[in-house]
Amino acid sequence: MSAWTRWPSWQALSGQGLPRIRRALDVCGWATAVCWLVRGLFQDEALPGWERAVLIGTLAGCTAAMFAFRRVTVDHRLLPALALVALLIGAAAGMRTAGADHPADVVWGASAILAMERLPLLAGVGCGVTAMGSSVLTSAEPSLSGVITGAGLLLIGYTLRLDDEARGSGYRLLAQERAARRAEAETAALAERTRIAREIHDVLAHSLSAQLVHLEAARLLIERGEDSAKVLERVVAARGMAREGLTETRQALSALRGEMVPVEDFLRDSAAAEGAGFATEGERRRLSAEAGLAVRRVAQEALTNVRKHAPGARVRLRLVYGAREVALEVSDDGAGRAPAGAQLAATGSGYGLLGMRERAALLGGSLEAGPAGEGFTVRLRVPL
Repeated sequence: MSAWTRWPSWQALSGQGLPRIRRALDVCGWATAVCWLVRGLFQDEALPGWERAVLIGTLAGCTAAMFAFRRVTVDHRLLPALALVALLIGAAAGMRTAGADHPADVVWGASAILAMERLPLLAGVGCGVTAMGSSVLTSAEPSLSGVITGAGLLLIGYTLRLDDEARGSGYRLLAQERAARRAEAETAALAERTRIAREIHDVLAHSLSAQLVHLEAARLLIERGEDSAKVLERVVAARGMAREGLTETRQALSALRGEMVPVEDFLRDSAAAEGAGFATEGERRRLSAEAGLAVRRVAQEALTNVRKHAPGARVRLRLVYGAREVALEVSDDGAGRAPAGAQLAATGSGYGLLGMRERAALLGGSLEAGPAGEGFTVRLRVPL
C-alpha cells in the first residue's frame, strides 16, 4: 500500500500516548477557532435573530460532525469520513451564501486541517484543496493572500499528521519492546524450569539406577541363600544411594545458583570413593554452571556403569582444560567381571548415556562412548 492511500496508524489517530503539552495545544487551537466564530457572530455579522439562531444551530451541527469525523477515522472508515467532510464543506458554503463569512471560513479551514491530518493522504489532499478552494473562490474578493492562507492551513494539517505518525510509531515501538521483554522473560523462565527439570531427572535417574544395582544384587543373594549379612550390606548400600540422590538433587539446584564446589574437587572425591585414579591437564579454568553439571553427571553415569557392568575394573578419570573447551574422559581397563547372573548387569533404564549426549548437545558439545581396547571409554567435550 502506497503512502498516498495508506491510513495513519491507529495509535496516531486515537491519540494514544499523546503528551500533555500537545493536548494543551489542541485545546488552544479549538479555543481560537471558537473565539473566531464568536467574533463573526456578534461583531462582523448583522444577521436577523432567526438567521442567527439557524447559524448557531448549523455551527453546533458542524462541531458534532467534526467529532464524528474523528471517531470514524479512528476506525478507518473512509466513506463515512468523506461524507462528513462533504457535509462540513456544504454547511460552510451555505453560511457563506447567508453572509456569515467568518464562520464559513473557520469551518472550511478546520475541515481542511482535519482531512489532511486524519485521512489517507490522497483523500486528505483532495478534501483539503476542495475546502480551501471553496473558501477562496466564493469570497467577495479572491486574492493571493487567501490562496496562501489556504496552503498554510493544508501545511498545518500535514504537519500535524507527521507529528501524529511519529508519536504513533514511537508508541508502537515501545509496545513492541515491552512485548519482547515479556516474551524474553517468559522464555528465560521456561528455560530455567527446563534446566532444573533436566537436572532433577538426571540426578534421580543416576540415583535410582545405582539403587537398583544394589537391590538386584540383594535379591540374587537371597535367592542363592547367602548370609544375611551380605544381603544387609546391599540394602544398606541402596539406602546410602537414596540419601546421596537427595543430596545431589540439592547440589544440582545449588549449582544452578553458582553455589557448588569446584568440578575438580567433586571429581577427585568421586574417584576416591570408587577407588579410581584422577588427573587433570591444562590450566585450570572456571566452568559455567551448565558445563560443570554436565561434567559431574557424565562422571557419575560412567562410574555407575563401571560398577554395574565391570565391578573391580581399574578406572581412570582425566579432566583436560583446552583453549575453548573442557574434556572429561572416564575409562576402565576391562579387568572387572559382571556380577553373577547377567540380571544385575542388565538393570537400569539404559538411557543414561543418551541423556548425557542430549545434555552435551544442548551445550554445543559432544559425548562419545564405546569400547577402547579391553575396556570402555566415555569422553565428554563441552565449551568453556
